[in-house]
Amino acid sequence: MTAPKENKTARRRAPSMSPEERRKMIIQTAIPLITEYGSAVTTAKIARAAGIGEGTIFRVFADKDELLQACIAEALSPDHAIRELGAIDIDRPLADRLAEAAEALRAHMDRLGALIGSLGHGGGKHPGTVRGVGREESTNRIREALVELLEPDKDVLRRPPEQIAALFIGLLFTQPRTDDVPDLTPQELVEVFLHGAVSGGAE
Repeated sequence: MTAPKENKTARRRAPSMSPEERRKMIIQTAIPLITEYGSAVTTAKIARAAGIGEGTIFRVFADKDELLQACIAEALSPDHAIRELGAIDIDRPLADRLAEAAEALRAHMDRLGALIGSLGHGGGKHPGTVRGVGREESTNRIREALVELLEPDKDVLRRPPEQIAALFIGLLFTQPRTDDVPDLTPQELVEVFLHGAVSGGAE
């Protein structure tokens, strides 16, 4: 008898969601399932996880492929990473700020990589845009957030904050990952970035 009550409650609550809220909820539910099952995940499984009927998905998305593309676009979006960068305390030392930024941006890349990797070659076409903006604009937004973190120390930087931010993104996003060489921690990466590859005692 309890289950029908829960279903009625769920049905009563459903209309209170706007179409955009429902769309966001479905995407957030689908992303971890796509990461786990790839493009083989069914809309029925996503619906069960979201606590909605499968038909509700198709009132928001034309088909499963459109849902997959929306999930990739969400993963590509820098919004979450930018919020994390904005939450970093600018009163902390520069090295600490950059280490936190590296951690946030690496997590962003790992989330995206896990999703794209799980889809493999069966994930359909690449969405190509991030919530209406291109990749270049997405990168620009991340760079602008980094510039704000660098501004308090601009007088001691060798180059303008905009250029330093671009260099930092380049180092972070192109860091090679191999089985025989462990990843640099965010702190190690920042140390190399700020002080170079040569130790203080080297000639």
